[in-house]
Amino acid sequence: MVTEQAFDLLPFTAALDAHGDRPAVMTDEQVLTYRELSDRVEDVAARLRSARRLVALRAGNDLGSLVGYLGALRAGSPVLLVSTESGSSDSVMAAYDPDVILGSDGSDPVIEELRAESRHELHPELALLLTTSGSTGSPKLVRLSYRNLRSNAYSIAEALQITPDDRAATTLPMHYCYGLSVVHSHLLRGAALVLTDLSVVDPCFWDLFRARRATTFAAVPFTFELLDRVGFADMDLPHLRYVTQAGGRLAPEAVRRNAELGRRRGWDLVVMYGQTEATARMAYLPPHLAAAHPEVIGIPVPGGDFRIDPVPDLPAGELVYTGPNVMMGYALEPGDLAQGHTLSELRTGDLARRHPDGLYEIVGRRSRFAKIVGLRIDLGQVEKLLAQDGMKAAAAGSDERIVVAVEDCPDAVAGADLCPDPDPDADQNSDAAARSLAQRLGVPRGAVDVHSVPELPRLTNGKTDYGAVLALGGARSAPEPASGSEGEAPRMDPVRRIFAEELGLREIDDESSFVDLGGDSLSYVAVSVRLEQALGQVPPDWHVLPVERLAALADEAPSGRKWLGALDTSIVLRALAIVLIVGTHAKLFDLPGAAHVLMAVAGFNFARFQLSGDRAERLTRQLRSIGRIVVPSVAFIAVAYLLTDAYSPANIVLLNALVGPETWTTEWHFWFIEVLVYVLLVMVALLAVPWADRVERRAPFTFPLVLFGIGLLPRFGLLDPGVPHTLPVLWLFALGWAIGRADTPVRRLAVSVLAVLTVPGFFGEPARDGMIVVGILLLTWVRAVPVPTGLHGVLGLLAGASLHIYLVHWLVYPQLVGIHPALAVVASLAAGVGYWALTAHLPRTCRQWITAKGR
Repeated sequence: MVTEQAFDLLPFTAALDAHGDRPAVMTDEQVLTYRELSDRVEDVAARLRSARRLVALRAGNDLGSLVGYLGALRAGSPVLLVSTESGSSDSVMAAYDPDVILGSDGSDPVIEELRAESRHELHPELALLLTTSGSTGSPKLVRLSYRNLRSNAYSIAEALQITPDDRAATTLPMHYCYGLSVVHSHLLRGAALVLTDLSVVDPCFWDLFRARRATTFAAVPFTFELLDRVGFADMDLPHLRYVTQAGGRLAPEAVRRNAELGRRRGWDLVVMYGQTEATARMAYLPPHLAAAHPEVIGIPVPGGDFRIDPVPDLPAGELVYTGPNVMMGYALEPGDLAQGHTLSELRTGDLARRHPDGLYEIVGRRSRFAKIVGLRIDLGQVEKLLAQDGMKAAAAGSDERIVVAVEDCPDAVAGADLCPDPDPDADQNSDAAARSLAQRLGVPRGAVDVHSVPELPRLTNGKTDYGAVLALGGARSAPEPASGSEGEAPRMDPVRRIFAEELGLREIDDESSFVDLGGDSLSYVAVSVRLEQALGQVPPDWHVLPVERLAALADEAPSGRKWLGALDTSIVLRALAIVLIVGTHAKLFDLPGAAHVLMAVAGFNFARFQLSGDRAERLTRQLRSIGRIVVPSVAFIAVAYLLTDAYSPANIVLLNALVGPETWTTEWHFWFIEVLVYVLLVMVALLAVPWADRVERRAPFTFPLVLFGIGLLPRFGLLDPGVPHTLPVLWLFALGWAIGRADTPVRRLAVSVLAVLTVPGFFGEPARDGMIVVGILLLTWVRAVPVPTGLHGVLGLLAGASLHIYLVHWLVYPQLVGIHPALAVVASLAAGVGYWALTAHLPRTCRQWITAKGR
């Protein structure tokens, strides 16, 4: 037992009358002094003081709830604080079976005594039980002591410099720890509470705010959205001194905007950070730093301290808080109410970093990650990506899928009917958003589920209800428009959906194949990875099989996901080759030759994807494929030219291999892309000739072998191709083309022999020549490589972004290689994937914008 009544040490309950006749509570109808409030609180305490019992309070923002809460604390009874809403609060009440139930008729508390003595064993320091954010309806409660409440009230009052002249409007529910801390800290300093349950979107709230000369209010991020909608920036609030923000991350641009607004209008914005487990708040950002450092949470509140512990496999560490406001521990059942302190520090679960100036920044959440096909997806980052596109969204997820709710009327005031007409294209927009997001994240389209909702689901404290978001994923696995409706696509099975989403098609002919539908080597990666998930094992010739046949294979596929699955060899080679190229350039290791393997892979894919249809169709497909190489290359090299002095205008137009310097300089960095484009253009020109087109069709294997023979002339120095310092590669491209046409073991053996005979001596370096031979033999004989399914997404991402990684790495790795080559490699890969995501997303955004402008 404690030697002193711990509850007598709560000055905001035990010493209310010390503030005499100062105003304590203001409503729209009355003003209650501290002396009057103390008398009412004592009346409740006297009734409850006969025995220490568990008191449950259904708390609203009204005088009766406030008096009942303070009275129970003064009586020394632990309070279980729940909302006035039934359902979730009912389940908590049933789980903990309180001895006394407190309610309110608005102005007075209503007491229902169920027992004269408690049926529970209550620890003497236990003061308050609160539900955690997101656990509404769960029996899991936070156990807070009298010391927790007292210390945090002092910390907040000191951090905010609360004075007796302050008057705080109750903009948040009292059962929410943040809203409750406003009550504690202001009553501690003899300040007044402007007690109301009106929303900030209600004009009556602002009438009351002005009439009671309120000086402050608390806000969560959602509050600022509402404030923007009701014209807060133009309001005349002469007595407003400061606004606090907590309850979730406010976007840096919103922090800066509101901080600057406050500076102009004469009030401060105080960004804060906390959790229920720390009795509300742990950190605050001094207001004068908000505009300059809008991304940070600031410094610990007085009496608290932070440290950052490393987290395996994550770049940032976990923020750990110590201080007298750290909870006693959790309660999962009534028996836990007898426990004392089980914690000395709080592991927040937030990932953070400390700035050199001592300010802390939250960069993620350990539990806000989903692992999709082996990739860790930061759900907070998903929301940021969509916010950049102008979408107000909430993302939840599991290891199977990411579920996103997108508000389809973001400019409407909550509760107002300002968006009565649903968007007729909502399903199409959600589908387009899901497809774009999947590409940007590098995950299969089927792993992303986007739902358009009238308003994001929220908990009673204003935070996003991520449980409700995740539940949206149970409604459907992907958008399925009803069959037969005008303008809508028919229902699609998984295979047809994959083809439609990745190739941007609304109708899929049963007899068409991937190649027939315009698929190429770039879209092949994404489709192949998703098909492997749908079919379990992808046939080696799936790209030429009719969609109807693939759909039948999907129906026959066994349920359940295997840990090991086959992945197309060309995808694996592209992914490994780009890693080897970047790693060799950064001197992490020395394994050259991968770029020439990629040239053979390019010829292999040319044979598979560019040679179907009639001559006009081939020409269109080939030119489109070249464009997908040229456009991002020219755009990036132009930027590189402007930012550095390493390149020339010839690089921008991909002509350096023809007109550039004969000596090797940085201007030769992009030789692979230049020569690949030359080879492809030559092939397009050649096959545009009718007789060449006919010959290729009649002798599909012999034709590339003839080109291979021609390519051997410069390979062995018998012919000068006029392209210095690139080591002629037409023969490798043609060899890959021949591999793509080698449909029998004899033909595969023939190209293997040709590779073994012609590659050695190419560089005069056995290791490099060996790398090329091994890559070509794998491409020839191994159609699919067994790979753990968890790596499919990663390899698919690297393969799909290989061109962009090759471009970007020339600018990235030199900046970091001095720190560590591994860092240089990882950063180059990440930057390349980012550029790939940008170039994949930008055209869609432009098309959507053009479409929207045309409506």
